[in-house]
Amino acid sequence: MNTVLDVKNIEKYYGNKSNLTKAIDNVSFKVEQGEFVGIMGASGSGKTTLLNCISTIDRVTAGQILINGQDITRLKGNNLNKFRREELGFIFQDFNLLDTLTCFENIALALTIQKVKPREIQNRVKNVAEKLGITEILKKYPYQISGGQKQRVASARAIVTDPKLILADEPTGALDSKAARQLLESFESLNQKMNATILMVTHDAFTASYADRIIFIKDGKIFNELIKGNSSRKQFFEKIIEVQTLLGGDLNDVI
Repeated sequence: MNTVLDVKNIEKYYGNKSNLTKAIDNVSFKVEQGEFVGIMGASGSGKTTLLNCISTIDRVTAGQILINGQDITRLKGNNLNKFRREELGFIFQDFNLLDTLTCFENIALALTIQKVKPREIQNRVKNVAEKLGITEILKKYPYQISGGQKQRVASARAIVTDPKLILADEPTGALDSKAARQLLESFESLNQKMNATILMVTHDAFTASYADRIIFIKDGKIFNELIKGNSSRKQFFEKIIEVQTLLGGDLNDVI
């Protein structure tokens, strides 16, 4: 199996010598091709900082992050921008769709920037829209569709460039329960039908239960890891709740 993400002994500090905060403390893990991995932890645990470092939004203080064998901690300038554009897909809590573009144009934008031929753009957008069940809204603008549909358009935009890794930051945070379930089923479809590799940060145990594996972060370190294996989603959900209880603190803060 091909290792898509290899995080090696990374550390991240904020502040100066007189007031130094260690947000990530010697974290190492791997994500294989086709895996759907969740990262969980209480507020302030370091999980968002970890995602920011992997997504190249932030830089590590020490250690290495390899994506498809390339050390992204060494990339700078145009090389970093090119890598981010071609190798990573992003799904944000607040969608980040452009209201002046149709849903089709929002999905196609990254391909247009990459100078993909119009006929291929049509085919690729159509293909991913069918898999996510949004074909009928492609001509609409973001303000004309629901929050759940917006998030599926954002998911289509993330996957249409065929990135090595999709990074999702609290993707269900702004959705109601029905829309969240539909989005998570779309993630399952992307993962299973298109072999998409997904790394998702979430507070929510229900959302996390759709993943294959959960990495729990506490005080900047890996606290525990759960693998779904042959468990049902309900059984996996119950195991996640058990680990959250072990993490301590107010459970509602974690969920």
